[in-house]
Amino acid sequence: MDKAKVLFLCTGNSARSQMAEGILRTLAGDHFDVFSAGTEPKGSILPEVHEVMREVGIDISSQWSKSVTEYLGKTHFAHVITVCADAEENCPAVFLNMGIHEHFPFDDPAKADDPQRLELTRRVRDQIEQHLRLWLTEQGITPNDYRQM
Repeated sequence: MDKAKVLFLCTGNSARSQMAEGILRTLAGDHFDVFSAGTEPKGSILPEVHEVMREVGIDISSQWSKSVTEYLGKTHFAHVITVCADAEENCPAVFLNMGIHEHFPFDDPAKADDPQRLELTRRVRDQIEQHLRLWLTEQGITPNDYRQM
C-alpha cells in the first residue's frame, strides 16, 4: 500500500519546512512519504537547523533546499502544509487544490540575528514537533517515541 505523501512548504526551504520534514519522517515515516520545498528556495539549509536537529537525534543531512516547481505535475500530495504566511500566499494553486491543505505558521529562524538564531531555531523545532504530534494524534496515529519532550 502506498503511503500518503505530505509536502511542507515555506519560502526559502532552509529552516521550518526542513525541520518539519525531518521531524514527521521520524515521528511517522511508516505512515507518510515526507517532502519539503520552497516558493523561493535559498539553495541551502541553515547550519543552525542541522545543529538543532542533531541535538535531538534527527539526521537531515540527506535533505536539501529545493523549489516547489520540482513537484509540479509530477507528485500528488495527500497533505500540503504551509509553515509560513508567505508560502501560504504564494503557493501554486495546484497544490492548494490537492489533498488536504493546512497552514501551521511558525517564526522564521532565517530572519533572526546571529546571536539569537540558534535559540529561536531550537524553539521553532520544538513547536513544530509539538504541533506534528498533535496533528498525528488527531489522525489516530501514535507518533514514534524517539526522545522525551
